[in-house]
Amino acid sequence: MSKIKILHSADLHLDSPFEGLPGGKAAVRRGEQRELLSALAELAVSEQAELVLLSGDLLDSGNTYFETGEELVSALGRIPAPVFIAPGNHDFYSPQSPYARLKMPENVHVFTDKAIRCAELPALHARVYGAAFTENRSTPLLSGFHAPREDGILNILCIHGEVGARDSAYNPITEEELAQSGMDYIALGHIHKASGLKKAGQVWYSWPGCPEGRGFDETGEKSLSIIELGEGDCSLRPVSIAARRYEILRADVTGTDALLAVHTQLPDDTVRDIYRIILTGETDAPPDLKRLHASLSELFFELQLRDETRLRRSVWEGAGEDTLRGLFLSRLRARYETAKDADSRALIEQAARWGLAAIDNTEEVVRHEDQ
Repeated sequence: MSKIKILHSADLHLDSPFEGLPGGKAAVRRGEQRELLSALAELAVSEQAELVLLSGDLLDSGNTYFETGEELVSALGRIPAPVFIAPGNHDFYSPQSPYARLKMPENVHVFTDKAIRCAELPALHARVYGAAFTENRSTPLLSGFHAPREDGILNILCIHGEVGARDSAYNPITEEELAQSGMDYIALGHIHKASGLKKAGQVWYSWPGCPEGRGFDETGEKSLSIIELGEGDCSLRPVSIAARRYEILRADVTGTDALLAVHTQLPDDTVRDIYRIILTGETDAPPDLKRLHASLSELFFELQLRDETRLRRSVWEGAGEDTLRGLFLSRLRARYETAKDADSRALIEQAARWGLAAIDNTEEVVRHEDQ
């Protein structure tokens, strides 16, 4: 039996609100998300994928923009292979869902039932099984399921769900259910961090994660998967189609200028990415976030700055001066010296940092360049 080449993706979350970005940049990001569909279609063509599996949450909700629906239909129609969609908790199937309203191309099959259904693909010597979320939560869909085996036929399942989380509200799946399913490969979605290729009994399975991050809980390189599946054999190759990445950089500014410390630790090419830079270490005074933001913002699509530095002990030397600053530090130092533990002292240091920032008319907040 020859192998089947499969493109497996999930969790695009098209039309996400991008609430952490300013309005104009959020709109840019939603447009770029739609471009993921074209990139996915182009990859399917260049990789000569024989089958495309989309395991749910392609859409962030049932309220999609008109342009998103148009691009979804157009891009999937350009793929010269069967495409299967298993709706998830964000894009669950209902008579009012986009999947019901849109006129899908002939090569696209959307699963619409909670019961696992089967589609025959004789040209590929394969059967594709799948099911849909029909509301934003789902009881176990794979419980008690087992597909019959037939020599020379590959069994493949496309489904949205969560493996190993017994109390999950999103189609909880056990390793035992995977192993007893009768599948050769199970294409999952829901978890946004890629699993890599896994195996339960004789059944291969994986989830690709989201193909592009949408916030600082989805940092780093993101991808979809190219699967090559044969009888008793499976391989997975991650491929990135992301336009931008979210990254968090922690920069230690102890004993140096904060701007220099950031430049020293920053990678060369960041102009397309969204960064959160967290300043750490010990300083005599709170870093000037406004100045830093003005100096650094052009190096990124969007920049957030956070100050987690600690005040050096020498900062308390200003306590006792006949000034507002001295009175403020004197009171905090007294509390600091009687604090019972390190956590309490850390809170007092944070209060000092915020207070000194207010006195010096600097800021200890997240800033966006267009505010």
